[in-house]
Amino acid sequence: MLETFANMESVTLWAFMAASLVMYLTPGADMMFTIASGIAGGPKAGFAATVGVTLGLLMHITLAAAGLAVVIAASPTALLVIRYAGAAYLVVLAWQSWRALPPSEEADGRANVSRALRRGFLTNMMNPKIILFILAFLPQFTTPEAGPIWHQIAILGLMFSAGGFVVVSMIGLSAGLVGAKLKKATGVLNKCASIIFGGLAAKLVFD
Repeated sequence: MLETFANMESVTLWAFMAASLVMYLTPGADMMFTIASGIAGGPKAGFAATVGVTLGLLMHITLAAAGLAVVIAASPTALLVIRYAGAAYLVVLAWQSWRALPPSEEADGRANVSRALRRGFLTNMMNPKIILFILAFLPQFTTPEAGPIWHQIAILGLMFSAGGFVVVSMIGLSAGLVGAKLKKATGVLNKCASIIFGGLAAKLVFD
């Protein structure tokens, strides 16, 4: 794989990084989920949500490199099942956030972190648009001359995941810091997170 990376043209890699930066800064489901987690649970929860989302993305990339994502993407039924399962999960998160206790009554901050990580992973894994995005985006920057295509997809996927982790974690931490300060004056932030989760569920179903 190192040989494949050495064979990939630097111009292609720089173009890929530039395109990836645009993707990172475009508000999407992962970013909004991370912001909602940071608002509801603080900086640690925002960071944990980013870790979960990144792990989910790495799983998608592994499937794409192995060729399984192509099979899933070719099955309308599989995509439909994943889409509605993901939407149902987000509805559950919205309901739980709406009914969450005020910050001062939270029993264990570590529970917030572990929940955010788990939710980030599951939310990303149950978003079929991620599968289609990877299959549409990464192959554009591969060339047969550089080496095995699956090597290139794995390399580009790792680069994309690493860059996304840095950018989205900063956003999640920032949301957590702002949320932590606002929680001292108001108890409506969980409701805001709930609305975001509900909006993501609706977007997944109707978009």
